[in-house]
Formats: sequence, C-alpha cells, structure tokens
Amino acid sequence: MLIIIEIFVNLLLGYFIFGLLFGIYFFIKGAFKLDELIIESKWTVRLLLLPGAIGLWPLLLMKIIRKTTTK
Repeated sequence: MLIIIEIFVNLLLGYFIFGLLFGIYFFIKGAFKLDELIIESKWTVRLLLLPGAIGLWPLLLMKIIRKTTTK
C-alpha cells in the first residue's frame, strides 16, 4: 500500500511541476496567444491566472496548440 501512495504522490508532484513550468510560460507569453486583450492588462491580472494555469495546464496547452495551428 505504501508503494501505491508513493507512486500517486510522485505522479501528483510531476503534474504540479509541469503545471508550474507551464504556468510560468502562460504568465509570460501564453495568455497573449489565447486573448489579445490581456496585453492591455496589468501583470497582477495575469498573476491571478497563474493558479488556474497550474491546475488546468493540459487544457490550456491544447487550446494554445489549436490556436497556433489554425492561424
């Protein structure tokens, strides 16, 4: 049972690390690709999007990929 818990925690940690890396990318460049009006907003507004980007990084990554391939 301890091995299963350790595997689950490692998978959750990996998800969080990838989410954090994607969140930093989303904070710097990715938000502009999804919404052009975010350029006019302050950096604090984009900072509020960071926790959501960390948790929902697979969905946001798919949206960014679809948006860049359709242009």
